[in-house]
Amino acid sequence: MQKHIEPTFDFTQLNDLEAKKQLSENLVSLTPKEARYFQEKLGRPLTLTELTILGIQGSEHCSYRSTRQYLAKLPTKGKAVIMGPGEDSGIVEIAKEGKLRWGLVVSHESHNHPSQIVPYEGAATGVGGIVRDIVCMGAHVIGCLDCLRFGSLDKHLNRWLAREVIAGVAGYGNPLGVANIGGDIEFDSSFDTNCLVNVVAAGVLREDEIIHSYAPKEAAKVGYDIIIVGKPTDRSGFGGASFASGELKEEDVETNKGAVQEPNPFLERHILVSTYDLFAELKKRKLLDKVSFKDMGAGGNVCASVEQLDKHGFGAEIDVEKIHTEGEHLPHIIACAETQERFCWVCHPKVTKLILDTYNEKWNLPGVSKGARASLVGKVKPGNYVLKYHGSVIVDAPAKLLTEGLRYNREYKVVKKTFEKEKVDFAKLDLGEVLKKLLASENIASRESIYEKYDKEVQGLTVRDAGKGSSAVIQPLLNTSASEKIKQVGVTIGVGGNATLGRYSARLQAIHAVCEAVANVASVGATPLALTDCLNYGNPEKPNQMGEFVEGIEGLREAAEIFETPFVSGNVSLYNENKDNSINPSALVACVGKLENINQRIPSRFQQAGNLIVLIGERSSALGGSEFEKVVGKKLGEAAKIDVKKFAAETKFLLAAAKAKLITSARDLHRGGLLVGAAEQTLRNGFGIQLKNLPVEKLFSENPGYIVEISPDKLEKLEKLATKVGVKIATVGKVSLEPLVNVGCVVSESLYALKEIWQNAFREKLQK
Repeated sequence: MQKHIEPTFDFTQLNDLEAKKQLSENLVSLTPKEARYFQEKLGRPLTLTELTILGIQGSEHCSYRSTRQYLAKLPTKGKAVIMGPGEDSGIVEIAKEGKLRWGLVVSHESHNHPSQIVPYEGAATGVGGIVRDIVCMGAHVIGCLDCLRFGSLDKHLNRWLAREVIAGVAGYGNPLGVANIGGDIEFDSSFDTNCLVNVVAAGVLREDEIIHSYAPKEAAKVGYDIIIVGKPTDRSGFGGASFASGELKEEDVETNKGAVQEPNPFLERHILVSTYDLFAELKKRKLLDKVSFKDMGAGGNVCASVEQLDKHGFGAEIDVEKIHTEGEHLPHIIACAETQERFCWVCHPKVTKLILDTYNEKWNLPGVSKGARASLVGKVKPGNYVLKYHGSVIVDAPAKLLTEGLRYNREYKVVKKTFEKEKVDFAKLDLGEVLKKLLASENIASRESIYEKYDKEVQGLTVRDAGKGSSAVIQPLLNTSASEKIKQVGVTIGVGGNATLGRYSARLQAIHAVCEAVANVASVGATPLALTDCLNYGNPEKPNQMGEFVEGIEGLREAAEIFETPFVSGNVSLYNENKDNSINPSALVACVGKLENINQRIPSRFQQAGNLIVLIGERSSALGGSEFEKVVGKKLGEAAKIDVKKFAAETKFLLAAAKAKLITSARDLHRGGLLVGAAEQTLRNGFGIQLKNLPVEKLFSENPGYIVEISPDKLEKLEKLATKVGVKIATVGKVSLEPLVNVGCVVSESLYALKEIWQNAFREKLQK
């Protein structure tokens, strides 16, 4: 076979214009200065494959080059943390059996840019990728959530994007056999050209089943093998990490479509089942400490292998021609394409045959999908990471140089904002009509038209799906070897991230995201344990947008520390902008909560006529950024500020009251405020409500809070508990048999008419 001639680039001999042209033509997202930096580090001209790898690993998506120093400020340690950030997923303790802990494995990712360009495939591959992040820790995946942000529903493009993304989430998750256990969706004009598709996934394992994503210390000395598993590498997804780390430009749409992977959920399901079988065999033979395992995401074959080596400074020798491919491709494409449905194992030689035979023989991967298989491609060695192709060395560099990427200390500026407040005569408003418009809002109306597309019951772990409350409740250990008592543990994952608030303050938006995620969990009766995040911001090269990121981190840090909920996993997505504007700063947060027993969960609907509706905490008088402001059509000034310490105390009070069995149902307050929250509680069950004649600001402000339903005979005990812990509560109404929503003498609306609006408004808008 003819020897391969690898192109090389000497950037010291090129001016900036020439260098930029060479980089652009080869789809490398480095600047000339960055390319020269890497050339200086290596001490010689760079090969095309090296340049491609460094462009991917140096991207924001992989190296967090602008944000790493700020992410280090977030709390990551806590009593419930088995494993924090650093590998593909975090692990949270949910039960203990003897000396061993059971963990919920959680991960949080974004697929924003791909979904804006090719929405169905972009969203689908987001689900596939996040699931593999869970599995490569040694866990069985049990559920996923999607956090979606789109532009105004008045625009056809945004309606189409939303429909296609939802279809993509369902189209991958359903055949994969992974339950959709929650999420949320928001519409705001700032996302008109940059939708957000964030995904969360969860899995379960016992801590003695953890597989790490770094090779064991003996790997270089012994000569561990490197195995690629899954779909044959093709060109799909080539350059995905790089294009996700830059501004979306209309003229690049067709080129960028090729950077989105092609999904095959049926193949991934087969690979997952065969991998679970391999996990069991490795555990049985006590070989789990003789392997490392990594999902193939950004950067494909090279990045998945080299990232398992850099921790201990190992090198490797890999023959690129041994990587199974579909079609003929240049070596830099085989090395770095982000083809879906692939994993990379690094293993002791005595484990190699077991891995190859499990996939290729026992589970017949080549017979299931054309070109799919497990291939032995190289060995771990001391020294450099080396790739060879048809007799030529195309990469020869220290693993650390390839993985460490770039670091930038960006200039940032925090812009102080002021907001106009117009005069509105609230006494002249028809609050009944306001309520109808709020219930018809695309940010409040029933999401049933989304939930009905998702499989929520597969695997039989879902006790209550997210369509019936703030967050789903699952029984994660039901299908494990845990004891019957431990199997009764319940878990819920709540999400938060009101992007509208980002227009007012990135710090406030981030604080609110944590509070909302925690409140989703607490309102079910679960104790908040830990957080994950996906941080969606604009261009870090612009000081005001970098300032928004810095502010957001500060808000997350403050709230997480007060709630004592560390971050165990996360992701940063930058360059969510176009030539005209950036998205609203949008920290989207998920919170893991635990119920000692699933039967302890608090209902999310009113349960009994005659029961009292009690407000925990106080409502703000600020209405800026609220759905009420949009309905009124007037500028109402600042958004509601949040006293996190006070809200944390109110959350603890709620959980204490639930433990004392004083609460019949509960609801956290967010979009639409108190009146909408109370109305939704009764729309789900058919009871009416009678609220006191509260001020308009108290009815519609959206600061975090709770309402609870209690039996009248328990009010005194609840008041005593509130006094003891210093939390303010107030009885604001009662549950009624009469099918009306009443607020004093100013609102009296038919429950059936309101329910019709709430149930159908979003469905009709989305399908227009």
